[in-house]
Amino acid sequence: MAAESGDNPVRLIRQIANGNREAFGRFYDRYAPLAFTFAVRILRDRSAAEDLLQEAFFQVWNQAANYSQDRGSPEAWIITITRSRAIDKLRSVRRRDKSFVPMEAPSGKEYDREVESGAAAAEARIMVNSALAQLPESQRKVMELAYFDGLTQSEVADRLKEPLGTVKTRMRAALGRLRELLGAKAD
Repeated sequence: MAAESGDNPVRLIRQIANGNREAFGRFYDRYAPLAFTFAVRILRDRSAAEDLLQEAFFQVWNQAANYSQDRGSPEAWIITITRSRAIDKLRSVRRRDKSFVPMEAPSGKEYDREVESGAAAAEARIMVNSALAQLPESQRKVMELAYFDGLTQSEVADRLKEPLGTVKTRMRAALGRLRELLGAKAD
């Protein structure tokens, strides 16, 4: 039974809280690809995402005892940690970029508008990526292929070897769920 398995993610977190390095390794192997992909999408920089991944799993090691299954799944927990660290990193970069004014800086108001629009775009990207991470894998995959890779629904169906109707249904369901998630975050 999965609940009794040594690879049950909640059990792994409990073992990590007790200092079990082997459990940490299994947890890392299971969730690092997801966290890394998420970090790359937010930061748009593989090197920065690699650094962030180390920070996120260091936090897992140090805060495993604070994990509560009532507040979300292990997958949601690692995504939340990754997202928080990514937002911190983006804000740090924005602060650094904002404090650096090139010699031929545009006028103050124009420059402020550019910084604000860049910050808003980064925040929107974070919100969308966070919402995508909460979709079932089948829905997330069709959305990523369509919106990030620019494939048509027919091309997505061909790539996934799925019927076109299935792809359309998954996209409709995913869009509905994203509207719910993003609407809740906007509030």
